[in-house]
Amino acid sequence: METFGLISIIPPVVAIALAFITRNVIISLFLGAFTGIVILLNGNIFKAVKSIVGDYIFVQSTDSYNAAVLALLVFIGGFVALMEKSGGAGAFADKVATFIRTKVSAQLSAWIGGIIIFFSDLGTPLIVGPVFEPIFDKLKASREKLAWIIDSTSSPVAVMIPFIGWGVYIMGLISKEYERLGVKESDWDAFMNALPFYIYPMLAVLIVPVMLLTKSEFGPMRKADRRIEKTGEIYWPHSKPLRKTEAMNEYLETKSKASLVLVPILVLLVMLFGQLIPLGFPFKQVAGGEFRVALSISYLTAAIVLMALMVAYKVKKVMETFDIYVSGMRRMMDIVVILVLAWSLGTVLEQLGTANYLVSVMDGAIPVMLIPAIIFILGAIMSFACGTSWGTFAIMLPLAIPLAYHLDISVYIAIGAVISGGIFGDHCSPISDTTILSSTGAGCDHVDHNKTQIPIALFNACITLIAFLVAGMYESVYTAVLAIILMIIGTLILGRIARNREKKEELEGA
Repeated sequence: METFGLISIIPPVVAIALAFITRNVIISLFLGAFTGIVILLNGNIFKAVKSIVGDYIFVQSTDSYNAAVLALLVFIGGFVALMEKSGGAGAFADKVATFIRTKVSAQLSAWIGGIIIFFSDLGTPLIVGPVFEPIFDKLKASREKLAWIIDSTSSPVAVMIPFIGWGVYIMGLISKEYERLGVKESDWDAFMNALPFYIYPMLAVLIVPVMLLTKSEFGPMRKADRRIEKTGEIYWPHSKPLRKTEAMNEYLETKSKASLVLVPILVLLVMLFGQLIPLGFPFKQVAGGEFRVALSISYLTAAIVLMALMVAYKVKKVMETFDIYVSGMRRMMDIVVILVLAWSLGTVLEQLGTANYLVSVMDGAIPVMLIPAIIFILGAIMSFACGTSWGTFAIMLPLAIPLAYHLDISVYIAIGAVISGGIFGDHCSPISDTTILSSTGAGCDHVDHNKTQIPIALFNACITLIAFLVAGMYESVYTAVLAIILMIIGTLILGRIARNREKKEELEGA
């Protein structure tokens, strides 16, 4: 196995360290790749400057596969912007809210609403939060609970959908590593096969109804619920709730129809599967190029239909819809840059033999069954510190996939470990954009949201860690079932302990 030895791990270390220090993924990826190129060119910095642009960034951007992925992401960005600005999702949530009578039904409805708005992780807090905020207040459910629910149905849901920006981005990273390793499996199949190991996202989504239906809240979340139930106080005395943004006011004030979210999604799915089924999907493997073309056409068609509906319902004028569409495309530029730099870093690591070196070091020194758990821990720490899952995926997948491949570990488990670690941080890091937007969308103090959510997230993370230890031993897709069972049992136990402690305190107080 060709490798530059110990110095081959310098580029990923630089990328990870800078991600912690700067919290800027683009800078971290660029300097990580640049460091590796300097090593490859024997320390010639001037040649490295020319090489990173000409031999890596340009090459990765113009590769036919890569260009198709980047173009698809731009189409998705435009469509998502239209969906967010149409007001259709808000109208749908508002219509559902009219049937709510109890606190449990209100909380479950917010959870279902967050899942339905799967197309935008950032849109979920801004759409669902303001609609359910007055309902939660009326039925004496805490704002902290609302913030947690919409946070749990944002990125944890989005990451499991293969045909939106999250899935396309992850498949883009997987495909390049497969190409380097000579693996023939399509990126779609790899994503779907790895999905059972997206354990943390599953737990984050499923613990919500489990906790609500069994009334098994624990920790600071239970205290927040008891506060509003007993005193009617929406906030703690020290709380400083985040205010609504102009975007949220637009969701509430737009005279829109629920059909503006339902019809475009239906068009998208019909167009997508209408093109893929004749190619043998889902029983035959569909070429990656065909899949991306089908997705691009589907998103473009759905966007055109949505623009027509927005004009027909007088939600926006014709030119306004085009401006929104283009602004959504621009919003994807950061993702495009991150992806290109991630591909570049992956190429550099391959040339340095980083994965080969790590294999030679770990082989025999660390039990193979521990590798998935180690990958999850590293991803979780990195994403929590940086507040970004996309950056974690970009840095960790080019390391984890070849490492698993060479150590003869299930690559699907390694992918699932990276995704689970990344989503943990995105879900509960105080500097994560979805965490901040969830606080804002629920009209909740950001510190209060973080304080009530982190114990639940850590509980799920501990179960996820156990699951990856088991997966490292048995490599079974049923590991997720074990994790869900452990989550349900653990939630019931912690909920009972919290209730007993509450009763004891009440008796002592009396």
